[in-house]
Amino acid sequence: MSFRSRRIRSPLPGRVAVVTGAARGIGESLAYALSRRGAKVALLGLEGERLRRLAADLPGPAAPWTVDVTDPNALAAAAESVRGTLGTPSVVVANAGVAIGGPLLDCDPADWRRVIEVNIVGSALTARCFLPDLLRNHGYYLQVASLTALAPTPLLTAYCASKSGAEAFAHALRAEVTHRGVDVGIAYLNWADTTLIRHADQTAVFQTLRARLPWPASVSQDPASYADAMVRGIERRSAHVYAPPWLRGAQAARAFLPPLVVHYSRRVLAARGDEPLPATGLLGPGGAASDTKARAGPDRHSHLRPGGQPWPYDTT
Repeated sequence: MSFRSRRIRSPLPGRVAVVTGAARGIGESLAYALSRRGAKVALLGLEGERLRRLAADLPGPAAPWTVDVTDPNALAAAAESVRGTLGTPSVVVANAGVAIGGPLLDCDPADWRRVIEVNIVGSALTARCFLPDLLRNHGYYLQVASLTALAPTPLLTAYCASKSGAEAFAHALRAEVTHRGVDVGIAYLNWADTTLIRHADQTAVFQTLRARLPWPASVSQDPASYADAMVRGIERRSAHVYAPPWLRGAQAARAFLPPLVVHYSRRVLAARGDEPLPATGLLGPGGAASDTKARAGPDRHSHLRPGGQPWPYDTT
C-alpha cells in the first residue's frame, strides 16, 4: 500500500522518516513527534554523540548517522545504510541549517559560504539521495524554510539568501516530481527557542534586529509546537506548513514585506550610528560543529570501513 493511499488515519506508523539536522532544536523535536506517531526515524547530523542519545531516548525504532549533508559521497552512503537498517524512507525532512549574522562586509567569507552550502546545497543533496526512495513509496519531502524567505532581513544576508533559495528549490522540485506521486512541502517557521537562537540573542547583531520587532514577529516559540505543526503537514502531505499560523498572512502579504523591512531597518540601524555590529560567526553548538567540519575540509572516505565498505551507521 502506498504512502499516498492511507489518508484516513495517520500514514506514519511503521514508515521510515529521515530528519537532517536532528541533533538539536527543531530537528530533535521533530524526531520525537514523528516517533510518537509510530515512524521509524533516521537521525542525520554532525553531532554523533547527541544523535546516539536521541536514538536511544525515542519511543520507537531509530538510528543515528553522523554525516555532513554537503558531502555527497557520505550522504549517499548514509542513505544506503538507512535503507538497510530501517527500511526504505517514505518521508524526508531537510531541516539541517546553520546561520551567521552581521554586515556583509564584515562576515567571514568562509562562514557566509558555509551557510549557503548547508542550507541550499545540503538540502538539494538530501533530496537527490533519497528521491529514489520517495518515488518508490510515493512519499513526501518537506523543506524547512523560514519567515526570512518571505521577508528578507538585514544583517542576515547569507541566511536569507539560503532560505529563499531553499524555498525556490522546493517549489521547482514539486513541479518536477508531483506527476510521479511524490509531494513536496515547505515549512515556513518563525523564531524558535533553540540553543542557536539563545546564542544569537547574546550578540549585538540579534539584539539590534529583535529588540524592536513588532509582536508577534518578536516571539520565540517552543520548537515542539513547530514540530507538531510539521508532523500534521507531513500526514496531510501539505504543500505549505506555517508555524505559527499567522505566517500564512505573511505569505499573502509577501509582496509588501521587503519595503516594510527596509523602512524598519533604516530607523533601527540609523539609530546605532557608527556603533559597530561585529559579525557573529556560525551560531550555536550546531554551527560550531559545522564550522569544525568545514574548516577541517570534507573527508570523502570518512563514511567507509577499512576496505571501502560503508559503515551501517555511526558507531564511533
